[in-house]
Amino acid sequence: MKSIYIVAGGPKRYIPSLASYDKDSVIWIGVDRGVIFLQEAGINPDRAFGDFDSISDHEREDLAQSSLEMDLFPSEKDQTDTEIALEWAILQEPYEVFLFGSTGGRLDHFLANTQLLAKYPDAPIKIIDHTNEITVHLPGTYHIERESSHPYISFLPVSGEVKGITLLGFKYPLSNCHIKLGSTLCISNELILSFGTFSFEQGILMMVRSTDE
Repeated sequence: MKSIYIVAGGPKRYIPSLASYDKDSVIWIGVDRGVIFLQEAGINPDRAFGDFDSISDHEREDLAQSSLEMDLFPSEKDQTDTEIALEWAILQEPYEVFLFGSTGGRLDHFLANTQLLAKYPDAPIKIIDHTNEITVHLPGTYHIERESSHPYISFLPVSGEVKGITLLGFKYPLSNCHIKLGSTLCISNELILSFGTFSFEQGILMMVRSTDE
C-alpha cells in the first residue's frame, strides 16, 4: 500500500530533509510552493495542487511546460490548497499521510492545519517539521516507542473533553484522568521505559512528539 507525502508551502527552514523520507512506495504531492521545495530536494512530485500564487512567473511557466499533473484552483475559494490536497490523499486510502511545510510562518494556516487532523481523526495523518511530529487519535489503546530524537511527548484535548486518559511507562503517569479543552496537564511528558502506552475512553486527543531544541 502506498504512502502519500504532502509538501505545503510553509517556511522552508521548518521542513526536515525530504530526501531522507524518499522511498519507492511514496507518492509525493506538492502544494503551491511545496512543488519547488520538492524539486530543490531532488524529488520529482507526482502531483501538484494549488493556485500557485506564492511562486514566481518563471517557476510557474516551468511547471506548466513540465509533465507534472497539476490540479489548479483559483486564489479565491472556500478551502486552503492544503485541505484540497489532503482530501484527495485520504480518498486514495493510503497507508499513511505525512504533511510537511504546514508549520511556522502564518499562525492561522498552522492552526487550520492542526484542525484538519482533528477533522479526519480516523485517517493516518502526521504533521512533521524539523522539531515536531503531530498526530490525532480516537479512543483506544496505543503503544509507542521511546525515541531519542523526539523525547518530549505532549497530549492535548481536541474535543471539548477527553475522558479516561491512562499513561503507562511515562515519567508522569496518569490513571483514568479527564482533561478539558485548554488543559495543560499533559504537556511535556517523557517515556522512562523503552515502550509505553497511552489510552483513553472518550474524545479526540492530539499527541505532539518534540525534540529538545
